[in-house]
Amino acid sequence: MKSYINNLFLLLIVITQFSCVKDPFEEFDEGNWNNERSILTLKFENQVGKEEIVRVDDQTGTITLGINTGAVADLSAVKINSLVLSYGAEATAQPGETLNFENESSSSTITVTSPTGKSRIYTVIAEPFEETIIGTYHIHNLIVYGGTGPEYGGGGVLAMTDKPWVWLPSGGPDAELDNTLTLELEGFTEDGNSFGKIVNNAGADETYADFQQVAFGSYPATDVNGFYRKIPTGEGTWSRNYATGMVTFTFADGTKTSGQFVEGPVTEDLGNGYSKTVDNYAFAFNLNGTDDWNSIYSDYDKFIKRPRRYWIDLEKVD
Repeated sequence: MKSYINNLFLLLIVITQFSCVKDPFEEFDEGNWNNERSILTLKFENQVGKEEIVRVDDQTGTITLGINTGAVADLSAVKINSLVLSYGAEATAQPGETLNFENESSSSTITVTSPTGKSRIYTVIAEPFEETIIGTYHIHNLIVYGGTGPEYGGGGVLAMTDKPWVWLPSGGPDAELDNTLTLELEGFTEDGNSFGKIVNNAGADETYADFQQVAFGSYPATDVNGFYRKIPTGEGTWSRNYATGMVTFTFADGTKTSGQFVEGPVTEDLGNGYSKTVDNYAFAFNLNGTDDWNSIYSDYDKFIKRPRRYWIDLEKVD
């Protein structure tokens, strides 16, 4: 009997202790733990590139982004496409609503409030953006940096047309030098990247370059269009990624190539004493040739076996 009473007493103590323990999920259920009041992503109509979101302190933040002002009819009413907040937070603006950037600072504000009632005011700054790639360009030159062992003098920065004996007697790289490239802007992706159409006009000779190296000496004839046909013949499309700085061209058959749009004047240091200056504009592409120590110092090595980088030099005509 005494043992039964002792056990009953211990059970009552345990029950009493558990009844005094606070429910660990109570604050979670009530939302008293959540002071978060952040904007995670913000996208506007005609936004270019990714927004830069900074939480300055507990009360303030900034969001900087680019807006294609040429496509916006009214800067006083720029539409919000999407707005993602931290869990449980609320904002003074919603997707589908607009903000007014037609003021001296080109800015507006969004206030975000946490479930506990704390607030942060974000200043949203819309920087004007103009797509610089659009226009018509004349192809001025085709330049290659290549060669095995540039640290041993095996490299070179050469115009393809300076070595005519390397290429087919007609329809080689020189056929490209009367071409014009016209790039038109068609719109922007959800990620804020621009895209459009490109037209490669064959020019007066109505011929595109066929990048074929002729056989000479011990060097065999070689098709290197895979290296140098970076711009579609006729019509294709382009897209520009502002996060990576790359422009991607898509051919009619779905083939894709990617390079950089270079706006000069700028000189690129290639290392080992080699450099390339872009005076006006260029599309620049990295190439992946293979070292050939048996052919070092030859034109064959620089153009065919170990090309490293390729520029299509341009002059803007419109």
